[in-house]
Amino acid sequence: MLGLLVASMALMLAFFALLDGWYLLRVPCAVLSARLLEPRVRDLLAEQRRAGRVLPSDLDLLLHMNNARYLREADVARITHLTRCGVLGALRELGAHAVLAASCARYRRSLHLFEPFEVRTRLLGWDDRAFYLEARFVSLRDGFVCALLRSRQHVLGTSPERVVQHLCKRRVEPPELPEDLKHWITYNEVSSQLLRAESGLSEDIKAQ
Repeated sequence: MLGLLVASMALMLAFFALLDGWYLLRVPCAVLSARLLEPRVRDLLAEQRRAGRVLPSDLDLLLHMNNARYLREADVARITHLTRCGVLGALRELGAHAVLAASCARYRRSLHLFEPFEVRTRLLGWDDRAFYLEARFVSLRDGFVCALLRSRQHVLGTSPERVVQHLCKRRVEPPELPEDLKHWITYNEVSSQLLRAESGLSEDIKAQ
C-alpha cells in the first residue's frame, strides 16, 4: 500500500514537473464542461464570455498578470468557444482539425492580483483556409478592455466553408472581415512569402 502511494506521488510529481500538467488537465475539462454542462450556442458569430480572476501564479515580477498568461487564457476560451458553437464537433465529423497558425496581441492596461475579468471571444469570420477569432480581456471593475488578441485557426483536411455548411445545413456567406484584420492577414501573407524566399522554397508551397 505504501509502495503504491509513493509510486502515485512520483507519477504526479513527474507529470507536473516534466509536462505542462495544469494545461493538460484544464483543456480537456474545459471541453467536457462546454459539451456537457454549458448550453449550445447556435449563432456562430455570437460573443461568448468566460470569467476569470488574476491569481498569484499568474503574476510576473512587476506583480501584474504576465503576458504569456493572456495567451493561455485566450487559448482555453477559444477552445471552449469552438466547442459550444459546434465547430470542433463538425471538424471531427468531417475528419479534419484546426491548428493555431498565427496570433497577435495588444496589451492596453495591466490586470492586477485578484482582479476579476472576462475573456470575451467571438468569431470574426473565415476565408478559404482559416477561421479568425478575437478575444477581449475586459476588467470587471470598470469594463476597460485591457488586452485584445486576434488568432488565425488554420483548417486542415477540409475548408472553413464546408465546416460552416455542415453545421448550418446550407451554404453561408462569410461576413465582411474588419479592415484592421484584413491588414493583419496581408502582413501574414507577406511574412510567409519572405520566409519562403529566405528558405529557398518554391512559391507554390502554401503558407501555413
